[in-house]
Amino acid sequence: MMVWKLGVVLAVLVCLLCGCQGPAIQRFGHELTAEGQAKSQPVTGILGAFEQEIVILEDKLTEPRGQKIEGIRFVTGKLSGRRVVVGWTGIGTVNAAVATALMVEHFKPGEIIFTGVAGAVNPQLLPGDIVVAEKIAYHDMGVLTTEGLLYKGVKNRLDGIENPVFFPADEQLLKLAEKAAGQVKLGILRTSEGDRSPKIVKGVIVTGDTFIASKDKCAELRAKLGADAVEMEGAAVAQVCYQREIPFVVIRCISDKADASAKEDLATFYVMSAENSANLVAEMVGLFEDTKIKNKK
Repeated sequence: MMVWKLGVVLAVLVCLLCGCQGPAIQRFGHELTAEGQAKSQPVTGILGAFEQEIVILEDKLTEPRGQKIEGIRFVTGKLSGRRVVVGWTGIGTVNAAVATALMVEHFKPGEIIFTGVAGAVNPQLLPGDIVVAEKIAYHDMGVLTTEGLLYKGVKNRLDGIENPVFFPADEQLLKLAEKAAGQVKLGILRTSEGDRSPKIVKGVIVTGDTFIASKDKCAELRAKLGADAVEMEGAAVAQVCYQREIPFVVIRCISDKADASAKEDLATFYVMSAENSANLVAEMVGLFEDTKIKNKK
């Protein structure tokens, strides 16, 4: 009797090891064929600094599945029919870089989109408007001299070559964002002067580890870097992607004007701004099947 049971157990193990399952089974980012061969499926990474920015997208996912890696929670699933992994970075460049690196190493995304809110540097931008970054830079990286800050990139640890001051967004992702902008429905902003439809523009975003609430600083960032918006994570995500040759784009919705009333405006317009940014990202991801994003590797 014992010999018979041992034989059954061995037979089951051999069947499993030899891939005798019959029909194909699925796991995140891969499909296993009947022959047991792994077939890679495209995965898009989406990151945001604030929890609410990510929760909005998590609520849109089908087949969601959460997991923690080094204490950071990632959620996999499908958004607009495409496989995605969504992660909350936390505030600041170090947090953003850590979360991005973990996402890259564990989920191998073909491209990464950063979504969330930002302060307006361009005086023509108002809460609810969206900036799709054509390029992004640190506004506090470089050499400080008596004449001011000389912007300069640090050396890429992977190849020893100096990074550019501005990290350029992927051209194909920019085109997808532009196409999505013509289709997405954004929340109407209600003001004392009446209802206003938000606009979506391409521009320059700058990043630093300081929350900007100064009209003078905005004027400086506008004059020296041509900035349209300022935030605290995007360039760190861009640097990791640039050094790993992963296509990326940063999309930010204006929540305040980065002036003396920035904190109050952020509290007022944050939810609406986060929703606008997330809605544009979801619309954009729905267009991926029509366009193959080429990894630079």
